[in-house]
Amino acid sequence: MESGAEVLEIVVDPARPTGRTLLADGVEQSYVDVANARHLHFEYVRRIAAVIDLAAPPGRPLTALHLGGGALTLPRWLAATRPGSAQRVVERDPGVVELVRRRLPPVPPEVAVTLGDAREAVTEAPAEAYDVVVGDVYRAARMPAHVAAVEFAAQVARVLRPDGVYLVNLTDLPPLAHTRAQVATLRAVFGDVYLVTDRRMLRGRRYGNVVLAGTPRPGRLPVRRLATRVAADPVPGTVLHAATLDAFAADAWPVTDADLT
Repeated sequence: MESGAEVLEIVVDPARPTGRTLLADGVEQSYVDVANARHLHFEYVRRIAAVIDLAAPPGRPLTALHLGGGALTLPRWLAATRPGSAQRVVERDPGVVELVRRRLPPVPPEVAVTLGDAREAVTEAPAEAYDVVVGDVYRAARMPAHVAAVEFAAQVARVLRPDGVYLVNLTDLPPLAHTRAQVATLRAVFGDVYLVTDRRMLRGRRYGNVVLAGTPRPGRLPVRRLATRVAADPVPGTVLHAATLDAFAADAWPVTDADLT
């Protein structure tokens, strides 16, 4: 299936018969186990899930806004682990929405999928509407500029509840300049920021994913418990926070809309 300039397809995982991978021009975008929504294949998705797990008591329903839908992996997982969670998914590509609707199991009725732009959706949302906002917005394998600036982060902070959390998936390569700038950008808005990634990323040994978490309230997340959990992952991760994050992003500056025009 073609969507814009991309060729979209959903293929069966030969190593896991119930696994389905959404590909865009042959590149893996999302993974869903059609028999077990709790199964999370990609390590960065497991890191996002780890933060959400530790942000609220087990099983408590959450209100969530997902910016970027893909195959709806996290909305399915959240519906399975926290039944009754009211979720909104904003996806810009109608081809993705249509393919996922046709080829994958339906999501629970508490999950509303809409077409739209991530920044417009956040700007139009009411204040303090969500416990969780997840940003996984990419266009041609790049994070669009209009969701990478302080002004956008401020809108996300506005729609979060005081104990809420903003989670953003970044892709980067050494020397992680994009990640450092995004740390500075979130720190200009949020009371606290946390970074979770593969240790090899921090050593400059690979291209990959970095998860950032921003919270309105300082000290919102249990750092030691989060570090223990991500270290035990099949792809061991680590957490930077406070002084270690200071050192990582020491020379970085926040990104603003003016920088991107």
